[in-house]
Amino acid sequence: MIVLVPAYNEEDTLPGVVGRIRAVRPEAEIVVVNDGSRDHTGRAAAEAGARVLHHPFNMGYGAALQTGYKYALESDVDVIVQMDADGQHDPDEIATILAPIESGEADLVIGSRFLEPGGYQMDASRDLGRRVFATLGRWLGIDVTDPTSGFQALNRRTLDLYAGDFFPHDYPDVDVLVLAFRNGLRIRECAVRMHASPRASTLHGGTRAFYYVYKMLLSLWAASRP
Repeated sequence: MIVLVPAYNEEDTLPGVVGRIRAVRPEAEIVVVNDGSRDHTGRAAAEAGARVLHHPFNMGYGAALQTGYKYALESDVDVIVQMDADGQHDPDEIATILAPIESGEADLVIGSRFLEPGGYQMDASRDLGRRVFATLGRWLGIDVTDPTSGFQALNRRTLDLYAGDFFPHDYPDVDVLVLAFRNGLRIRECAVRMHASPRASTLHGGTRAFYYVYKMLLSLWAASRP
């Protein structure tokens, strides 16, 4: 099994994240994709004991994930867990999202902050966006409460699909889930605990918010076509 951690300028948080993963899943290979960081992210990850894959420049969150997917396929790995490098995902919950895959019930499992009451707080604009895209996803056949969650478990079928050219280099989100569903993958959600991110999101700030909404709507339209 691989635990995949895409990272961009995370030298402060990565050692703790890698250490907590190692304590919970000592058998796993921890793979950090250093997405062209301007700080010492790569060195911090390597010193913490992770295998580090480097991008020569910042290529985007989706590109970092896909680098990890392709590495897993080349390594003949059957399942991976992906989690963020900022510490908001709890390694203690890895077993929770792995369970439906290990039992053969799912191909892709999403760790949800909102499936059960848990006290996780999201700012109003991001929560509105989550609700809108969750609603659009339901119209297109997938019922997930947390389509923006980066805490996921994927089996070989999902890796084979996600290694394709369609996978977005920037913001894989509900559009990717719709495409996975339309390709026959079994998608499940599991309630997990998450910590608040230690910093404000750069994904939904400034002009990125408008680009994100435009891109998601366009991608959902494309994914929904026969």
